[in-house]
Amino acid sequence: MSRTTRWRQPPGAAPAATPPANRGSLPCMGYGGKTAVRRWRTLRARAGRWWRDAVRRFEASGPGRLWDRLAAVDLFGNSFQLAALALLCFFPFLIIVTAAAGQNAALVLAGWLGLNPQAAQAVSSLFTPATSSYPLTTTSAVLLMLGAIAVAGTLQSWYQLLFGLRRRGWRNTVIQLAWLVWLFAYAAAQAALGRALGGWLLPGLIGFLWAVAFWWGSMYVLLARAVPWRALLPSALATSVCWTGLGLFSARFFSAAIVANEEKYGPIGVVMVILSWLVAVGVVIHLGTIVGRAIR
Repeated sequence: MSRTTRWRQPPGAAPAATPPANRGSLPCMGYGGKTAVRRWRTLRARAGRWWRDAVRRFEASGPGRLWDRLAAVDLFGNSFQLAALALLCFFPFLIIVTAAAGQNAALVLAGWLGLNPQAAQAVSSLFTPATSSYPLTTTSAVLLMLGAIAVAGTLQSWYQLLFGLRRRGWRNTVIQLAWLVWLFAYAAAQAALGRALGGWLLPGLIGFLWAVAFWWGSMYVLLARAVPWRALLPSALATSVCWTGLGLFSARFFSAAIVANEEKYGPIGVVMVILSWLVAVGVVIHLGTIVGRAIR
């Protein structure tokens, strides 16, 4: 007779509780199931190590350091801020100044975007004058001037942040007004070159050199001569390359987008594309300045 006895539960007694399963184990798992779980955990650990190593390598690389610098200065937040300020504050000022100078604001804007004739016509529909004219009051003129100064001040604060300089207080207002004059001189010269020169190679080359002069002078003026000319040249060159690339991209894609959006959504569709271009301008300014400083 075997010494091992088997305990039986008395009749009517409550069923005995089953012991809890071990945490992380699967019920009724055979040898094959446990092997699959171990393989899954091993693959997950390897994927985690690979991802962490890839992130460390990217952060140590040149593009990683560039992205860290762009994120540190809030690239996209500043770019959207510029787009909003330009649309609400700077464009009305542009319309008044160009009209006073006998120019067309739509043609100036189309030249900046590099639009084809069909897209330029769509932009011109936004600036159609009213049948009756209204005098510009002193309050309106002051508000327009303050809006334009706000845009120049935003750009100045960007350059001061990117070059690690302090703000100069009320003296910045004179500098911002000087930059606005420089901006309209650049726009007038660019429009004159576009009308005088034909083809694409010579106007493109002269336009690039004029863009280098504009961004180089903009940095020097807005930074109040706190940074030497030679130190600003790499950033001016990098910004001009990005600016020229944006012009080529906008001429190729923004023209078609403006025409298509006008057909679908009307004038608001054109405004949406212009806002996208203004955001891209902010990205160009940040990217060109930081790349130029890295090259230097």
